[in-house]
Amino acid sequence: MKRLVITSLLVSVAVGLATYEYSALPDVTLLKKNNPRTTALMELRDQEYRAKAARPARRQSWVSYDAVAEHLKKAILISEDAAFFSHKGVDLFELKEAIREDWEKGKLKRGGSTITMQLARNLYLSPSKNPLRKIREIVIAWQLERALSKRRIFELYLNVVEWGGGVYGAEAASHHYFSKSARDLDPEEAATLAALLPSPRNPREKGLLYRRNLILTRLAQIGYIGEEQSNYAKQVPLFHREESVSEGRAEPENSAGSEDKPLP
Repeated sequence: MKRLVITSLLVSVAVGLATYEYSALPDVTLLKKNNPRTTALMELRDQEYRAKAARPARRQSWVSYDAVAEHLKKAILISEDAAFFSHKGVDLFELKEAIREDWEKGKLKRGGSTITMQLARNLYLSPSKNPLRKIREIVIAWQLERALSKRRIFELYLNVVEWGGGVYGAEAASHHYFSKSARDLDPEEAATLAALLPSPRNPREKGLLYRRNLILTRLAQIGYIGEEQSNYAKQVPLFHREESVSEGRAEPENSAGSEDKPLP
C-alpha cells in the first residue's frame, strides 16, 4: 500500500512538472509573420559582453529567404543538417548517435541538433548541455515544424544564427567577412561561413580551413559544384576581400598556409 502511494505521488509530480513545462513553452505561431527583434542567445551574449565591459554593437540585417545565395544555403545544409527537408524537426538517427557518443565518452558534447533544433535553442533557450534544456529544445523544434514551413524555419535560422562577436545572420556575416551582400556569396565564401557555425566566436584557422575544404568536397560529391571548381576554391584564402579595408577594419592576412591563430 505504501509503495502504491509513493508511486502515485511520483506520477502526479511528474505529470505536474510536464504540464508546467508545456504551458511555459513559447508561442511559436507568432513567427509565421513576425521576425523576432531579439533572441535568447543575443540577450545572453549581451550579458556576457557587459560582464567583460566590452559590448560590441549587434550587427544584424534581416533579409528574405530569396536574398541569400543558394551557395550558402546548400553549404549550411551539407555541414549542419543534410536531412533538414525530410525530417520533422529531429533527426532521430543523429540524435541517437549523439547520445551514444556522449554516453561512451562520459561527456555531453555532441549535440545532434538539426537546424530546427538550433533555431529553437537560439530563439528561446540557453546553449548549455543540460538534459532538461535539450528536452525543451526538442519539443520547441516539433512545435516549429508544425507551425511553420521549412522555408520559413530556414529563413529565420539564416537571420538569427551567430556568426561572430555581435554578428548575427547571413547578411551581417557576409558584409563583416567579405564586404558584400549574402546574395552575392560565391561557393568558397559560402563554405567559409558554413564552416564558422560550429565555433563562430573562437575559431582556429587550421580547423576552419579543414571544415571549409570538407564542405567544398561534399558540394562536389553531390554534384552541386564541379570537382575542378571545388579544387580551385580550396586554394582561395579564407577571408579574401574585394576591398582591403571594410567597416573600419584592416583586411585579415589569412591564407591556406598561415599559422593556427585566432580569427578576428
